[in-house]
Amino acid sequence: MRTAKYIIASALILTGGMTQAGNKERIGQAGANELLINPWARSSGFGGANTAFVTGVEAFNLNISGLSGINKTELYYSNVMLFTGADININSVALGQRVGESAVFGLSINAMNLGEMEITTTQNPDGGQGTFTPQFLNLAIGYARSFSNSIHGGGAIRIISESINDVGAQGVALDAGIRYITGDYDRVKFGIALRNVGPKMRYSGDGLSEVVLLQDGEFTLNQRTEAFELPALLNIGASYDLYLFQKPLAEGEERDDEVAPSDYRITLAGNFTSNSFSQDQIRGGIEFGYSKYLAVRAGLVYEANGFAALGEGRVNANTGPTVGMSLMLPFGGEDVSGVSVDYGYRFANPLGGTHTFGLRLSL
Repeated sequence: MRTAKYIIASALILTGGMTQAGNKERIGQAGANELLINPWARSSGFGGANTAFVTGVEAFNLNISGLSGINKTELYYSNVMLFTGADININSVALGQRVGESAVFGLSINAMNLGEMEITTTQNPDGGQGTFTPQFLNLAIGYARSFSNSIHGGGAIRIISESINDVGAQGVALDAGIRYITGDYDRVKFGIALRNVGPKMRYSGDGLSEVVLLQDGEFTLNQRTEAFELPALLNIGASYDLYLFQKPLAEGEERDDEVAPSDYRITLAGNFTSNSFSQDQIRGGIEFGYSKYLAVRAGLVYEANGFAALGEGRVNANTGPTVGMSLMLPFGGEDVSGVSVDYGYRFANPLGGTHTFGLRLSL
């Protein structure tokens, strides 16, 4: 318990450094914004409101402490069709493995595919010199631990790489998070997570060099670029489980607090996202689940002017609502083992909405 207290105290200290979050004067001053895109189907359909109860490898993009919820092994593949019609895809693979009774290690890889683009220069603005393919890649290594049945904590280090054929930037970011679970049947959950904290990134490469003539001689001019910040953010969330049609008890029988009293569950969740370089967001979500077989969810992401028409203050292509569902097939006689197919959709305007498909294997 002493270790858990240190973690909670550290998290509170870290939140003090986020007091400038949402400052309008800082909006748009960060880069590496691909770190803000949720590549996982379940939490995408929930609008990212499930910071408090996310478990498994999806925790990499919300609250890394949820990695501790993996029973033994979990493997997940996800594909994002970002803004339908834009021909932008994100492919993600993640693996989580329990080691010992209370610790879990995880690995996550996200690769954004922007397709081929024409090479243009000041001398040839219309192209005709071939094509190039931008590469946006981040790799995260995470660790989470259960300090008790109620307190779970974790951290991750993320390596970020952005490049075209002759210019690139690399960086490192840190994530940390904790969860607190309480109530009968573990129905009440709280979570707090700090994400994308790290040093500035800067572009460099041969593409920033130019041959110039000076006093009848040729010289190579190297242009230096301005460093940019990472899109740090703080998530604070809570959730509550409601059980419908509870099974009646036999005479003299007592309920087991570790076994859900019904196969029918409704989960309500809320989350506040404090962004350092964009507008703060309030997220809400609801999920209906039937045993280990089906889950249907919806979410809503609100920010200032988020529901306004274009040209009237809205700065986000995503309009707020999200929906999703999961179909699960347990096997091996254990509820924690099985395969699930996940889907999430985020509404957007004027761009097309974002589809996310996921396939999860849990052992």
